[in-house]
Amino acid sequence: MRRLRVLTCAFTCCPPGQPGFTGGEDVLGWNLINQIARFHEVWTFTHAEDCRSIEQALAEEPVRNIHFCYVGLPSWLRPLLKYQGGHQFYYYLWQIKAYFTARRLQRDVGFDLFHHITYANDWMVSFIGALLPVPYIRGPGGGAHRTPKGFEREYPLGGRLWEKVRGVSQWLFRHDPLFIKGQARARALLVCNRESVASLPKKWSDKSYLFPVSGVSSGDLALETPAKSNDGRFQILSAGSLLRVKGFGLAIKAFKGFLDRYPEAEFSIVGSGPEEPRLRALAHQAQLGTKIHFLPAMPRDQLLLKMAASDVFLFPSLRDGGGTVAIEAMSVGKPVVCLDTGGPGTHISEECGQKITPRTPQLAVDELADALERLYLDEDLRTKSGVAARQRAERLYHWDRLGERLMEIYGRALGDGATR
Repeated sequence: MRRLRVLTCAFTCCPPGQPGFTGGEDVLGWNLINQIARFHEVWTFTHAEDCRSIEQALAEEPVRNIHFCYVGLPSWLRPLLKYQGGHQFYYYLWQIKAYFTARRLQRDVGFDLFHHITYANDWMVSFIGALLPVPYIRGPGGGAHRTPKGFEREYPLGGRLWEKVRGVSQWLFRHDPLFIKGQARARALLVCNRESVASLPKKWSDKSYLFPVSGVSSGDLALETPAKSNDGRFQILSAGSLLRVKGFGLAIKAFKGFLDRYPEAEFSIVGSGPEEPRLRALAHQAQLGTKIHFLPAMPRDQLLLKMAASDVFLFPSLRDGGGTVAIEAMSVGKPVVCLDTGGPGTHISEECGQKITPRTPQLAVDELADALERLYLDEDLRTKSGVAARQRAERLYHWDRLGERLMEIYGRALGDGATR
């Protein structure tokens, strides 16, 4: 095996457990970089604000073959990070600076490959990928997934307007000449859900790979399931940032329909966010009382234990490209009930959960309640689905398996058997 000199770009890759860690993108960046370092020498561009957290993590547990290059922007630009659109503009400017730094570093190191990892989207230009004269791989990323037609009514006016702005902005970014140049140059395009695969032009389809933005570790899979209480209560769990796009309103309505038939059930929602007052009001209007519990966001290890102690994981997200919590629930052997869209719809097979086709909001509520009923009444189905979910998580989403699969993609992209 020839050892490559790989340059990676991971704007976000804060190690778990360190200050500044936010999940999602950080998990992807940190784990993929570590996987690449199992096989090759890696140089990583990341945001300067993560420097202290990364160096602390490396001091506690050194990792061979990784060299971090911290790129920052002037402090007066930092307020942009407080706003969603501003955050993307900040990142766009950051990438420009990263490109000029990469060009200087290329003269000193001479890279064999550049891999753009985070941000994990499939629509914004990678300046390094488009302009640095080395083989280029992009992803995994997503962005083509949309809120199902007719479900926009779940959003307030501002949310509906933002969905339109999001769609127009992505269209403009996808028609950026440098974005098109980068996509054409790329040897491989890794995308994280079926919608992103389908959105790729046919001329690029032969170099596209479905590759998740989320994974699990051996420690996750070795988690011991807490003993189930004998009080007969059916425990339904949901978790995530309390945002309108996560579909928690649908989850509460579906639980209400299920509870009317089976009053021995309870529903817990773990997370924090701006939707919490509305969700509490919705639960109050539905007279759910002590049958529903709102729990604040908790550390990942505690959340996994909470998942393991539940019976079913309910996650009807309306627009979620990755859906990390669905994979985490699979890793602890829980059947997942979700909408058949975006990341969750891609991750969950019919053997390891219940997927609902999103036709109308009311039909989705009714069918989510029916899915809960099937799993409640059929303990054998629930057990088999949980076993299949864990097996699927280990087979397809273990970080080591993902790292090995990435090396296969590297080999195909370079066409020289470098990673074989």
